[in-house]
Amino acid sequence: MNVVLDIFWHDLPSAVLAWSLLALLAAVAIGVLAAYTRQAEPQPAGPAPELLEQQTMLSEYAQTLARKAREASAAAERAAVTARRRREEWLAAQEVAERAWQHYDEADSQARRVLTASALPLPRTPQTPAEYAFRERYLHRSAMSACSHNRMSPLELSDALAHRRGWDPRRHPIEQEAVLTKVARASLRTAYRRASEAEKQAWLATEAATAAAQSLRSAAHTAQMRARRASRRVTPA
Repeated sequence: MNVVLDIFWHDLPSAVLAWSLLALLAAVAIGVLAAYTRQAEPQPAGPAPELLEQQTMLSEYAQTLARKAREASAAAERAAVTARRRREEWLAAQEVAERAWQHYDEADSQARRVLTASALPLPRTPQTPAEYAFRERYLHRSAMSACSHNRMSPLELSDALAHRRGWDPRRHPIEQEAVLTKVARASLRTAYRRASEAEKQAWLATEAATAAAQSLRSAAHTAQMRARRASRRVTPA
């Protein structure tokens, strides 16, 4: 028994050292295995710097296109408003031209009737101061009435009242009426030509405004489509 104990106590330090070495090797092996396991596990990868820069540029480009699309839409809307206003102006000018033509046509018909009647022999009237005073008053009233109905200009009225440029108050009322109707016809013909020219210019302005509105509307639609395509290419963060 003593021999066994002597052997045990003699070999105990060697056994403890051996077990300590085994424990140390096991701990090192476990640590190495754990480190390898952590390295083997997939780590969340961040975006590459090149990709981030590309996405930033695409985002800025999409924002620029969106801004231009808004500006193009606003310009197209303003052009549409202008086109509608030009059309309203043309319709108003068309009405003015139609009324001017009606007035001229009426004056022309009246002038034809008066000129036909004036071709007949004039009735005899007494050559008295009262007759000439009546003829003068008739000329003045007829001229002022024609001017108030826009059948002669204020300048022509002034000439008639002052008996200038061929206006003779001594003429028979039928002769004076013939002169008045010819003057009215010429004045209304001039007014119709001016109204017709104004209507033509209004129509040309309407056509130009309509074409501009259509062009800007098409450009705005194209800009919106480009902005949508650019926005779809931007990857959300």
